[in-house]
Amino acid sequence: MATGVWIVQVTVPGQLTGWLVDQVALVVGADRPVAGWPVVAVVTVLLAGAPALALALAPRSPALRASGRAWTAAVVALGVTTLLRTVPPVHHEAYLAALAVTAAVLALVAVRLGRVRPPVVAGAVAAGRFGPVSLLAIAAGLAVLLPWVWVGALGGALETLLAGLAAAALGALAGALLGAGFWAAFGPDPARLVLVGGLVAGVALTPLAAGAGQSGVQLPALFLLPPLGFVLAALEAAARHAGRPAGPASARLLVGLALLGPLAFTDPEEISLLLSATRDVPFWVAVGTGVAFAVAVLLAVGYGVLLARSRARAPRRGPAALFAVALLAAVAVVYVVPGRPGLHGERLLVVLREQADLTGLPAGTPGRAGRDARATEVYRRLVATAGRTQGDLRRTLTGMRLNPTPYYLVNAIETDGGPAVRAWLSRRPEVARVLVSQRVRPLPAPAPQARGDAPAPAGPAWNVSLIGADRVWSELGVTGSGVVVGSSDSGVDGRHPALTGGFRGGEDSWYDPWEGRRAPADRGGHGTHTLGSAVGRDGIGVAPGASWVGCVNLDRNMGNPARYLDCLQFMLAPFPEGGNPLTDGRPSRAPDVLTNSWGCPPVEGCDPGALRPATAALTAAGILVVAAAGNTGPSCGSIADPPAPYPDVLTVGAVDRQRRVTRFSSRGPAPDGRAKPDLVAPGAAVRSAMPGGGYATLDGTSMATPQVAGVVALMWSANPALVGELERTRSILRETAQPVTPPGGADACGGPQDVSGAGLVDAYAAVRAARAAATG
Repeated sequence: MATGVWIVQVTVPGQLTGWLVDQVALVVGADRPVAGWPVVAVVTVLLAGAPALALALAPRSPALRASGRAWTAAVVALGVTTLLRTVPPVHHEAYLAALAVTAAVLALVAVRLGRVRPPVVAGAVAAGRFGPVSLLAIAAGLAVLLPWVWVGALGGALETLLAGLAAAALGALAGALLGAGFWAAFGPDPARLVLVGGLVAGVALTPLAAGAGQSGVQLPALFLLPPLGFVLAALEAAARHAGRPAGPASARLLVGLALLGPLAFTDPEEISLLLSATRDVPFWVAVGTGVAFAVAVLLAVGYGVLLARSRARAPRRGPAALFAVALLAAVAVVYVVPGRPGLHGERLLVVLREQADLTGLPAGTPGRAGRDARATEVYRRLVATAGRTQGDLRRTLTGMRLNPTPYYLVNAIETDGGPAVRAWLSRRPEVARVLVSQRVRPLPAPAPQARGDAPAPAGPAWNVSLIGADRVWSELGVTGSGVVVGSSDSGVDGRHPALTGGFRGGEDSWYDPWEGRRAPADRGGHGTHTLGSAVGRDGIGVAPGASWVGCVNLDRNMGNPARYLDCLQFMLAPFPEGGNPLTDGRPSRAPDVLTNSWGCPPVEGCDPGALRPATAALTAAGILVVAAAGNTGPSCGSIADPPAPYPDVLTVGAVDRQRRVTRFSSRGPAPDGRAKPDLVAPGAAVRSAMPGGGYATLDGTSMATPQVAGVVALMWSANPALVGELERTRSILRETAQPVTPPGGADACGGPQDVSGAGLVDAYAAVRAARAAATG
C-alpha cells in the first residue's frame, strides 16, 4: 500500500498548494497565476502516475494490477480535470459545463478500455439501478448530501443544472474506474473485499475528488470521497450476497450524489481567505465538510458491519427503498426549513454606452449653497439620462422576468441572467459592456457581532496628535461642526458612545441595501472603526464635531459593483426609507466629504472603469471622494482596484508612528500612469471604535483614509466658503503635507510620488491655510 499512500501524499498537498497560491494572489492584489494549475496537474501526474503505472503492470497479483490500473486512470483523470481550472472562477458556469463534458468523455474512454461483463447467477436478486443495492447507494449518497443542503445554498438556475450534470458525469467516471472488473480482483472473501478493496477504492477516489470542482471546491471533496471507498466495497459484498456483482451502478449513484453537495451548494469564489475572518462561507464549508466526513465514516462502518458479513443476507428492496425515501424526505425538509431554498446566483451589471453629460455646470456661489445647486443639477442630468436611455431595455428585461434594477450614477441596469443572457445583452447596440455582479450566497446563521477589547483612549489618540488635529481643537477652536461626513462601509454602530451624538438623524441619513436594517448597525466592525477615526469622540476622531451619515456597501467582506453604486447614489442624493433613488433623491442633503475604505477588485465584478462615472459625477457635484489606496504593498503599481486609481479621488496611503510608509500600503503608479497615492495618514496600530461600545487597534489604509476625510471636515468647518471647492481643498492639503520617511530599494517604486504622494496630511497647517483662504 506504499504506492497508495504516496498517491495521497502527492495529491492532497498539491491541491492545497494550488488553492493557497490562488488565494495569496487574490489577497495581495496580484493577477491569478494562469499557469499555476497546469503546473500542479503535470507534477501530480508525473509523481503519482509513474508508481501507479508500474503497479498496474505488475505480473503476479490481480489485486495489485487492478489497484494500479484504477489509480493510474484516476491520476490521469485528475491531470485532465485540473487543467480546466484555467477557466477564471468568475465564469463558473463555463467551468462546470467543461467539467461535465470532460468527465463524461473520460468515463466513456474508461468503459471502452476496461469493459468487463460480470457473471450472472441464476435466480439472482437484481442489483441494478432499481435493485436494493442501488437503493442503498442512493441512501448513502443522500446522507452525505444532507449537510450541504443545510450549510450551503444553490446558485443560479443554469449553474445548478450544470453542477448536477458535472456531479453525474464524475459519478459515471467513478463507476467506470471501480466497476465489476476492479472488484473481482479482490476475491470472494467479504472481509478482504471491504478492508483491502475499500482501501484501494478510497485511494482511487482521492485523485477523482481532487479534480472535482473549481479551486476551493475540491478541498471538501477530498475529505468526502475516500471513506466512500469502503461503502462501495460493502455494497459490492451485498450485491454478491444477492447473486450478482453491483458493477458501476453503486459508484455512479453514491459518488454523484456525494459530489452534488460541494459542486451545487458552494461558490468557489466564496471559499476564500477574504471571507475567513468571520463565520462566513469558509467556516460553514468547513462545518459541512466535517459533518459530511463523519457521515461517510459512519456509513463505511455501518454498511461494512451490516452488509459485508459472510453470513449476511441479501438486502431486500422494501427496507432499502424505505431507507432511501426517508433520507430523500430528510434532504427536502432540511432544504426547505433550516436551509436557504431558492436560487442565489450572480447578477449582471449592464453598463450603457451613453453616460450623462456633466460638462458646462453652472459655477454657482462659493460654499454650501453653490455646492447644493451643482449637486441638484448633476442629479437632474443623471436621472434624465437614465430615464431616456434605459426604458426599452428595462421593459424587455421586465418582460423576461429578469428583475432589472436601474442605476443612474453610472448609467447601468443590474439584472438576473447567466452566460446566455450576458451574451445577448453584450450584442445590443446601447450596451457598452456587461459585468458580473457577484452576489455572496446566504449563510445558515449571521456572523457573530465583532467586538473590541482595547480600552478607550485616555486622551487624543497618537494618530490624532501626529497629524495635529488635537491642536486644531485646542488652539483654533475648530472641531468640524457644520460639516457632514458620509461613510460607505460595513455599517456603523449608531449606539456607540463615540458616534451616537454625531449622527445627523432624519429619515435620509442611513441606508442598508444588504439587510434593510432601519437604524445604523454594524456586524463586522470595519465601518464603525473607520468612521470613528473620522468623526468619533473620546479622542479617536479627527473631526469630533462633524456629523455623519452611513450606508452599508460591504456587510460581508465581498461586495459587488451594484452594492457600491447603491451607497454612492445615496451619498449624492439621500432618500427616505423605502424611497426610489431615481425619484426621491435629495441632493441638497448630500454629505460634504465621503470616506471609502474599500476597493472593488475583479473577483467582485469590477473592471478598471466600472465606477469611473460615479466618482466623476460626485466630483462634479462638489462632493469630495476620499478612498483607501489598498493593502497590497509593497508591490509597485498595486493601487489598481476602483475607486483608488481614479484621478478625481483623493487616495490615501498609510504610515506608522515614526512617519514611515507601512509595508502593506499600496503603491503607485495607477494603471494609467498617474502618480498615486495623493497623501498618507497614520494607518498602523490605530485605535478606534468597535460595535458594542468597545475599541480595537487595527492596521490598514482603511484606517488612514477617514483621518484625511476628517481633516477636510475641519478645513470646511473653519472656512465654509471652501465647501465644494475641491481643487482648492486638494491644493491646500498637498501644500501643507509634511515629509515622511521614504522606503528604500525596490519598495521605493521610482519615487515618493508613488509611495507617499505629497506626504503626511497635516491637519493644523491645512486648517490654518483654509482659514487664510477666506481672506486671501
